[in-house]
Amino acid sequence: MSTAVPATEPTQSGPQPAEIVMQVATGHFVASALYGVLSAGIPELLKSGSKSVTELALLAGLHEGALYRVMRALSSAGLFRENPARTFSLTAVSEPLCKDAKNSVRHMALWLTLPFHFEVYGQLCHSLRTGETVSEKLYGLPCFDYLAQNKEVNDVFNDAMTEFSANVIPAVLEAYDFSCLSLKTLVDVAGGHGKVLTAILKKNPGVRGILFDLEHVVNGAVPRIESEGLSARCRVAHGDFFEAVPAGDAYIMKNIIHDWDDAHARTILNNIHAAAAPDARLFLIEAVMAPGNEPHFAKMVDLEMMLLPGGSERTEQEYRDLLAESGFKLTKVIKTKSPLDLIEAVRIA
Repeated sequence: MSTAVPATEPTQSGPQPAEIVMQVATGHFVASALYGVLSAGIPELLKSGSKSVTELALLAGLHEGALYRVMRALSSAGLFRENPARTFSLTAVSEPLCKDAKNSVRHMALWLTLPFHFEVYGQLCHSLRTGETVSEKLYGLPCFDYLAQNKEVNDVFNDAMTEFSANVIPAVLEAYDFSCLSLKTLVDVAGGHGKVLTAILKKNPGVRGILFDLEHVVNGAVPRIESEGLSARCRVAHGDFFEAVPAGDAYIMKNIIHDWDDAHARTILNNIHAAAAPDARLFLIEAVMAPGNEPHFAKMVDLEMMLLPGGSERTEQEYRDLLAESGFKLTKVIKTKSPLDLIEAVRIA
């Protein structure tokens, strides 16, 4: 047996094992602190430059002593910078927490640090013991039914997904030329507020679009479509993708298949297959799982899928097999300059 020390293990000059364990174990401390300052608008107050904790507390209506302790902790994690005389400023890490920052992640950070998530992850052991999701245990409802009935949480979720799409879709458009769909209709299945579809249509004037989702979701997309000047080329349709989807020449889904286990995912894909034109293309924007011990976005999000909707992140081979079972052939996986990849498939049967 080899006695070589794996490259991933701590070295004498780096963090020691107990330090790494403590960093992981206190991760929820940092997340809770981040939610507190985000919900109070602290990053926005620091956009114009450093401010004293006294000024920040006054502007945000917070307790000065408590705010200092939270900001000091977040600064030690690299999110802010503590300067002399109890003043604080943004860092390169915290700049994207501002609303109008390039590639802003403010809404996603709010979603991931929402108290809702602490309730959910507090029940991880239930999932670990049973393999079940925790939404029914906590709320008596499947995840998406709970969101539909809780506007405050649902609004944070939708804002986060729209923001994430805004960051991902430019990378997808850079990696793939959708002009190949000219004179065809692209259906965005479960497309939310339409950020992905409208971006594709704006760049490709020869493509028509249908935005398909639940009624309470797509109603919020109509103003976006109108404001983008796309009403003549894009319409909305509502329904349940477990029952049927609109007819189209091509289909796209962002972070949808990962929400579901294989049986439910096959139902969605089978319904697309039934509605799709012969030789239709199917695009999945998903995080394709990296092998081995390599750190990867999908490996953390996979826990979210396990606990909430009951889905999973998948490897390329798992996507290949899943698509084949529904009459599609995976033709390529295209890496993008974002956490997500573009999977292209074609209808073959």
